[in-house]
Amino acid sequence: MLTLNLFAHQHAHGARRQLVTRRELSRLSPDVVALQEVTRLDGFHQAAELLGPAYEVVDHPGASEDGVGACLASRWPISDVEVLELTGVPGSWGLPWAAAVAVEVAAPEPWGQLLFVHHKPNHQLDCEVVREREAVEAARFVERVVGDRHELPVVLLGDFDATPDSAGVRFWTGRQSLDGMSVRYDDAWAMTRPDDAGHTFTPLNPLVRAGTMPSTPGRRIDYVMVRGGSHGPLLEAAECGLVLDRPVDGLWASDHFGVYADLRRPPHPPGQEA
Repeated sequence: MLTLNLFAHQHAHGARRQLVTRRELSRLSPDVVALQEVTRLDGFHQAAELLGPAYEVVDHPGASEDGVGACLASRWPISDVEVLELTGVPGSWGLPWAAAVAVEVAAPEPWGQLLFVHHKPNHQLDCEVVREREAVEAARFVERVVGDRHELPVVLLGDFDATPDSAGVRFWTGRQSLDGMSVRYDDAWAMTRPDDAGHTFTPLNPLVRAGTMPSTPGRRIDYVMVRGGSHGPLLEAAECGLVLDRPVDGLWASDHFGVYADLRRPPHPPGQEA
């Protein structure tokens, strides 16, 4: 599973960066991919060109005037799609493709049915209260989609534009409640690399220094998480790492590094003894 903010195609030699990204995605061959800042225009769908015909692409609703939005793509058959637009959340101006998109897939054994949720909240540094509201709305949305299917594994992924110590991410990972609600999602990076900062947006990347947030410190803001409960997640991370976190032939693919996670079923179901 992979999440990657592409950095909009019209910036910084986008066509050349596209080639680098396509090669890396082909090498990794992830089963499910969440892409942000993906461009779709008449005659050009960036995600389709990056991933090829083996993937079914589900676009987020809404896009900027220059065609930038987000999408979720799967190599496994998609059986259902549910969409929650977040543009109506109080304060959520400035991101027309803020949304949570839930895609249910029929994965091969040993996974079985899985629910993937691509969450994209607002990005402004001083809008954590908006991200909190969006997190609560998205979490309630997921609970409605899951319903009484308590054994359905849920993978939550995307560019959350918030660090692990932020209120919104603390809410997602079960370390605090918001608006009278609490949930528990386990962060694949924290599962496998608890002592590694794992910054995905950092001024060490020259595209960050040249962008609209040149002075922000390195931050980990891109995530793959798995929904849990009283006894832990229904999937665990076997491996998690950064993607495109160094230049290729002198070219940086994006101002974000991607996050790749290899998920598996735990040795026995949570809540049961072996």
